[in-house]
Amino acid sequence: MGSNDHSPSCTPTLADLKSYEAALDTLLSHAEPLAETETVPLTQALGRVIAMPVSSLIDVPGWDYSAMDGYAVRAADVAAPGAVLPVSQRIPAGSAPAPLVPGTAARIFTGAPVPDGCDTVVIQEVCTAGDGQVVIESAVAPDQNIRRRGEDIAQGDEIIAAGTRLLPQHLGLAASVGVAKLTVYRRLKVALFTSGDELVTPGEPLAPGKIYNSNRYTATGLLQALGCEVLDLGIVEDDLESTVAAMAGASEQADLVLATGGVSVGEEDHVKPAVERLGSLDMWKIAIRPGKPVAFGRIGKAHFLGSPGNPVSLFVTFLLFARPFIQRRQGVTDVVPMTVQAIADFDWPRPDKRREFHRARLWRDDAGNARLSVHPSRSSGVLSSVTWANGLVVIHEGQTIAKGDRVDFMPFAELL
Repeated sequence: MGSNDHSPSCTPTLADLKSYEAALDTLLSHAEPLAETETVPLTQALGRVIAMPVSSLIDVPGWDYSAMDGYAVRAADVAAPGAVLPVSQRIPAGSAPAPLVPGTAARIFTGAPVPDGCDTVVIQEVCTAGDGQVVIESAVAPDQNIRRRGEDIAQGDEIIAAGTRLLPQHLGLAASVGVAKLTVYRRLKVALFTSGDELVTPGEPLAPGKIYNSNRYTATGLLQALGCEVLDLGIVEDDLESTVAAMAGASEQADLVLATGGVSVGEEDHVKPAVERLGSLDMWKIAIRPGKPVAFGRIGKAHFLGSPGNPVSLFVTFLLFARPFIQRRQGVTDVVPMTVQAIADFDWPRPDKRREFHRARLWRDDAGNARLSVHPSRSSGVLSSVTWANGLVVIHEGQTIAKGDRVDFMPFAELL
């Protein structure tokens, strides 16, 4: 799947490499949000990105309602504990009550509108009912157990900000205020191809020297999880002219061309010269491990991103760079991966000049502390390590780690 990350032919000096932050800044500076939008029903909006703020059509709640099962009364009618009031009506949720008759109580249930003239609800646990009346056995104050109209949301309030990727709870919130359709950015079109004459499609016989093409399915899944429209171009032959032709065609169809493999400088790596022939290359080498060769540029109207062919490098560089770039193009505002801190359950005595994003597993010890274990292999070819892990530990440039140190961790839950 192209040259290995550690090939001597792609080892420039550290001064030639972009830092992680500089590389991400470069990508995001070119990631202009899509201009085109579409309006879709709520049932089709999951995972899409809101292009326009959503405002409430109504007050929520739409009326004053009881927060508890109990009795709606006027506080002035309960002068002291032990007051006895006749029960004048019963108010279940969904009903429209009559005004409260002064000197009476109304049996009321959670979520039911409080009647006009009521200023408090007494919980049923401090009441004794029978023979059409209720004994209120505790002191009563105004405004107890009533949720006021508009207390959650007022009509006209913004409830979903532009640039939000829609989760199930957003759809429920929109529905709760009467919004049936949402204006979202159109789906980003991503043309995907993998390069390497050694690649075989799963299900086909595996001849000597061949390997199954895992990158195609990893990258497709990552793109689909972000809501992209994937144009799968399959495997491109390992020669310059085939690579140029594939890229030229892809750039006419897509907003982004994503290539896996072939981005280094070996004799069989043709992606970089193909991009330079067709357009421009704005970034190539990054001071990280794994995934030093990450190519970024432009081909015609499309952006281009190229990742190393080793499967772990593809996975990690996609999360670190392709994901925030794609999200920003989709209109998402907050795209920088979040880190949390955990206690290292490992030693890392040898510092590196590059920042490492190593596969790690977060777990809880008996005391409830968040601890991190690391995968024993640093190889970018061990794809099983990313299913063993539940995130990436960030080992900064020049950093050594002793068991018990606090370290930065990027959970996959935030990245996938």
